[in-house]
Amino acid sequence: MAQAKTAARAKPAKAASPKARLTKVFGAVNIGSFRISAMIMGETENGDLLVLGSGHRASQGLKRGYITDMRAATYAIRDAVERAEKNAGQGIQSVWIACAGAGLQSSVSKVEIDIGGRRIEEEDIEHLLIAARDTIQPDGRTVLHAQPAHYTLDGAHGVANPRGLHAERLGVDVHVMLADGAPVRNLMEAVQSAHLDVEGVVAAPLAAGYACLSEEERELGVALVEIGSDVSNVSVFAGGMLLGLRAVQMGSGDITDAIASAFGIRRFQAERLKCVSGSAIASPSDHREMIPVNGPNDGWEEGASGPVARGADDKNRIPRAELVSVITGQLSQLTLEIGKALKEMGFSGARSGQVVLTGGGAELAGLAEYAQSALGMPVRIGRAPSLTGLPEAHATPGFATLSGLCLYAADDPVDIRAVGGRYSTAHGFGAAESGGFGLSRLFRALKEYF
Repeated sequence: MAQAKTAARAKPAKAASPKARLTKVFGAVNIGSFRISAMIMGETENGDLLVLGSGHRASQGLKRGYITDMRAATYAIRDAVERAEKNAGQGIQSVWIACAGAGLQSSVSKVEIDIGGRRIEEEDIEHLLIAARDTIQPDGRTVLHAQPAHYTLDGAHGVANPRGLHAERLGVDVHVMLADGAPVRNLMEAVQSAHLDVEGVVAAPLAAGYACLSEEERELGVALVEIGSDVSNVSVFAGGMLLGLRAVQMGSGDITDAIASAFGIRRFQAERLKCVSGSAIASPSDHREMIPVNGPNDGWEEGASGPVARGADDKNRIPRAELVSVITGQLSQLTLEIGKALKEMGFSGARSGQVVLTGGGAELAGLAEYAQSALGMPVRIGRAPSLTGLPEAHATPGFATLSGLCLYAADDPVDIRAVGGRYSTAHGFGAAESGGFGLSRLFRALKEYF
């Protein structure tokens, strides 16, 4: 499949030389509520992928995945892109962007047509995909993706390439991702106001899946939990495609807020405590370990770098056990909601499997062990694959979706709305939303990927 192809190219076994001639350049921006990050990736003449530059900055103008201040968001996006351009030594004119909020909704559409036992030709596949496209009912929402996952012959699943085979009935399973139109348009406008064209809008769970999940995991069944600052997206993959998606309105930012509230300190102090000294797992020595609320170069007097913490000693230090207690209290609520979402999607009991945690919230020490105990399922932390040129600071779960965006852009998966060369505006398929695919490109992609 396409994702496996990109993963193979992403491996640094035959490391791409920075001097290799580039044939394509991709830009990506992940617009989160905590940080906005950008990456520029090139594809060399021999098909290797090379990270040319990346950058990030604190987010502005966003809350829970939605634009709340257009001017502030535009400035932050432009700043993040300029940092990536400076590192890459070259500019970009267009980017792929991730959408984490906007009421994302995933579904699978199954369509079959009669073949009559004869040999399947390309025209039959086109006819099938047109029939599948016409079944999409967005009900006024924006269609982000409508991608064929795999084909069926007389009900038998798992057919990658039906061309040349014989069957009575040819079918296809299509993954459709919908989003609320207005928030998506706001994201696009913020990027366009930063003097960038939008190549495409990609659902964040799909981008994260490209970075963190193997083809085998997506085929056998796996849950991916992207823990953002304000929202955690819980998605389930099986049969090679995304089958279900739920958004939990909690994230790592809620842990930070709980720490700030519990100790009466500023949010930046709470964030530093969480990242530097926080943990999801308690230890017997926590009661004896006193941790400073302020950084090593800050004073500890009142007002020097935020207020003195409630219950702190005369050097503004708190017992680590109290910090861990606040963190685990919030994690208990978060994992409870994640467990509910997984159960709603049928990923529980005998039908459960591996859970992969990614996103900035997955960087908390001991989180995998805590989640494994709370969910009763095997849990691992998901990171981006080893990409040539990727800085170590960006090879973390917090930047996995950004890397996945570039990998998605490199594959540019087939979209069935390209079939027939027409888009129905009555169904919500605008030109900017469709990506402007052509029929000839569709069949080139079908030949290449399948």
